[in-house]
Amino acid sequence: MKNFLLLVIALTLIFPSCSTSSKIGKVGTPIFVAPVGVQAYSFRNYFPKDVPGTLDRIQAMGIKEIEGGAGKIAPEDYKKMCADRGISIPSTGANFKQLAEDPMSIAKTAKALGSKYVMCAWVPHERGEFSLEDANKTIEVFNAAGKVLKENGLTFCYHAHGYEFQPYQDGTLLDYIIQNTNPEYVSFEMDIFWVQFGGGDPVALLKKYGNRWKLLHLKDMKKGIEKDLTGGTDVEYNVPLGTGELDMPGILKEARKIGIAHYFIEDESSAVVNQVPQSIAYLRSLKY
Repeated sequence: MKNFLLLVIALTLIFPSCSTSSKIGKVGTPIFVAPVGVQAYSFRNYFPKDVPGTLDRIQAMGIKEIEGGAGKIAPEDYKKMCADRGISIPSTGANFKQLAEDPMSIAKTAKALGSKYVMCAWVPHERGEFSLEDANKTIEVFNAAGKVLKENGLTFCYHAHGYEFQPYQDGTLLDYIIQNTNPEYVSFEMDIFWVQFGGGDPVALLKKYGNRWKLLHLKDMKKGIEKDLTGGTDVEYNVPLGTGELDMPGILKEARKIGIAHYFIEDESSAVVNQVPQSIAYLRSLKY
């Protein structure tokens, strides 16, 4: 018995993870342990005036990942500017027209940035009237473009924007899109603000579709605002994480459980410079 106990102690010292199944869920351990990322759109009012200065500001906030390019700057140059500041670009964006007409050009840009993911955040449609026809066109384009991107070593993700929550059969058109796109070619990025704004439940959807979700946009919503299916609202309804109505601890726990690796704070408000540091501090303060 003594020899057995000595063996257990030795194995614990050599392989600490063997002493417990996981630290996840242990009281007092951090909930959010991923690198802090930001969506470049958050700084849309700053990048056009001063790209290096804006990246300096982002670096000073302790941000290690950014989603999106820098407009007219060559992707190779932008990648170097970010790398010089210890920032990587795991994900970048593409619009629906590009995906439909020239996915290879998207792949070329994404690879030049060093990205592994390509996200699309909007499908053109009549505002507030996203239809089954729109959903079917979405599925067709995403499956085809996603295949091209997969063949080039990239993962395509659709960023749902809230208008897809039109009721359909026993669920919504978002359910229909997820269920009818090829998991091999099409994954998803959850913007928790827009999911909630469209009437969805972020935690329930993370649980329902598991690893179909690859990326997460972190943003919180002013309490008590009116919601609809337009996919748009006042940018000032973006508030620091933890001060709005979203269940941030619940969302982050489930996201970690299903293996989300990249989280991007997106703050569209005019107070982004003040609010993003508040959001980062909140993320780091969360404990089980």
